[in-house]
Amino acid sequence: MTGATLDKLIAEDELHHDDLSAAGVEATTIVRVNPQGDIEVRRRGGWDVIGGLLGDFEDRVKIETGLDWA
Repeated sequence: MTGATLDKLIAEDELHHDDLSAAGVEATTIVRVNPQGDIEVRRRGGWDVIGGLLGDFEDRVKIETGLDWA
């Protein structure tokens, strides 16, 4: 998904927009959430974990993106 999509689904007790910016996540940045809820950012050399989602993140990701786990 994109950074913009991720920003929409983050709950108040998780990362905030400023945290995403500090991690280099912009609206068009490619990000993913792994099954454990870790937020990963695509970098030139691979994926970097920048934080995590809590609670019902699986449902929130599916609802916001329309995607299921790959």
